[in-house]
Amino acid sequence: MTTTVAAVAVAALSASQAPGVIAGGDAGDGRPTTADSASSGADDTATGNSQYFTDLPPLDSPVPSPSSTAGTPVVQGSAESGIPATVLDAYKKAEASLRASKPGCNLPWQLLAAIGKVESGQARGGAVTADGTTTSRILGPELDGNGFALIEDTDDGAYDGNSRYDQAIGPMQFIPSTWAWAGRDGNGDGTADPNNVYDAALAAGHYLCRFDWDLSDQGDLDAAILSYNNSRDYLDTVLSWLEYYRKGTYEVPDGTGTLPVNRSGGTTPATTTPRTPSTGGASATPRDPGTGKPAAPGTKPPSTPGTSTPTPPPTTQPPASETPPQPPRTPTDTVARLENAGTGTLSAMAGDTFTERISARAETKTGKAVGKVRVRFTVVGTNDTEFSTGERVATVVTDSSGVATAPALRAGEETGPFTVRASVVGRATPVLDYQATVTERVADTVVRTDATTEFTCVAGGAFADQVEVKATYKDAVADGVAATATLVTSATDATENDKGPYFKDADGRAVRTLTGLKTDAKGLLKLPALYADDTAGTYLLRITTAGGAVLDVELKVTAPETASPTPSGSASADPAA
Repeated sequence: MTTTVAAVAVAALSASQAPGVIAGGDAGDGRPTTADSASSGADDTATGNSQYFTDLPPLDSPVPSPSSTAGTPVVQGSAESGIPATVLDAYKKAEASLRASKPGCNLPWQLLAAIGKVESGQARGGAVTADGTTTSRILGPELDGNGFALIEDTDDGAYDGNSRYDQAIGPMQFIPSTWAWAGRDGNGDGTADPNNVYDAALAAGHYLCRFDWDLSDQGDLDAAILSYNNSRDYLDTVLSWLEYYRKGTYEVPDGTGTLPVNRSGGTTPATTTPRTPSTGGASATPRDPGTGKPAAPGTKPPSTPGTSTPTPPPTTQPPASETPPQPPRTPTDTVARLENAGTGTLSAMAGDTFTERISARAETKTGKAVGKVRVRFTVVGTNDTEFSTGERVATVVTDSSGVATAPALRAGEETGPFTVRASVVGRATPVLDYQATVTERVADTVVRTDATTEFTCVAGGAFADQVEVKATYKDAVADGVAATATLVTSATDATENDKGPYFKDADGRAVRTLTGLKTDAKGLLKLPALYADDTAGTYLLRITTAGGAVLDVELKVTAPETASPTPSGSASADPAA
């Protein structure tokens, strides 16, 4: 009874607030737009719209644990408000990480807890090892199209052990194709493992915070949850647990969490209830022979005693020349290929935004443009380049001319070539690869910050001032640019000098070439202190940056002053001496 009441209350609240947002369509920047749920692709959600727990929280509010005051008993309330220690820690660490990296998202850890409850019962009541890895794999049903979405294998069974169909995996129930780009390393072990609650919680946080969603806004919150599993009932269930956990929770030992019982779609995921064919797609309803209106529930069709029920006349078959009606085709069903829609050279300096944006055109076999088709753009490989949305994948809907334009790419720090792959969501067509390159940061000018200082030193001493320079590129600050500093032989001879000024290494030994230098965020580079050997003269310090900017700084070493000679005699000396 309480569960029913709670479900009705949450559904009413949700219906008044939640827009019909799905994962799939977008406005050109990867952000979903309002669309009919029938057009949503299950592989565009975190879980593939897989099975989830439908249990609702109790109606009695949890009682927050009071601060630990001596003599004050700790009232913990309902067992449902207890969350296993390691799982709770993972949620809170994920919230802290997102608060630093995406503060505008306003991700509450209670949302991760609500999703974790609905997806896996908090990792099966906290059945995890000390590092947060589940003691056994948590797998959703086969997504074989039988009662669930049809998602054929995308990971060769690497995560789910199934080489025919995908299955949702881990405590946050990601499908392999989503984990491939959304996975994160939350416990710092160098691996993104969907079976680890720290990794899965951080990945879920990033997934919910993409598209610059602000989860303190009800519309964005609803859209983010629906992108996890595109079901209104799922949204209602998650929102109910979110509200419940916000009222108070407490920590329980791992392995002792309360397990949910009821699942969406029944206890046997692959089983569906057969339906009798009828005009409306539901079971045929008996009708009153006198009025033609539907008979009362439970009424059997009438019959006359002593007579048999007449056999209905045979169904008239359409002529052989007529083609039986076919289900309507969606725009996606007509796509035969993707073509480059005019994308030019893709190159950017590390840390910069690519000026060229990637565009793909969906076409039929005859070359006709196809609108309203979802195209997924994915940054392939391990490089750190991402889209302006902060993610390495973006799904964009084609416009009326069949073109989908990806969000701008933002170059990472890893230089070299990489690939961006475009594919049609929900249809197996050849992928379209775009080659892109990230080049190193460069400077075209380097100047001294104080052009008036003269660098002089007495032989055997130390220079009083340190050399500081500023690098720019096209008159803008050139930050993070690699540089070298060398004491050269002369202006025309760039070989390292073997005498004169020098730097010191960590062991105090003289070095005359410094490598691995980089300008700071303001384009500044301050060199270590300089010293002089016992050779007087004028020397050159050459600073060279990536990109070819060169600056020579003159250094002067003077000979040490000598003492004045003592006179051999004095006019005041005693003549007799």
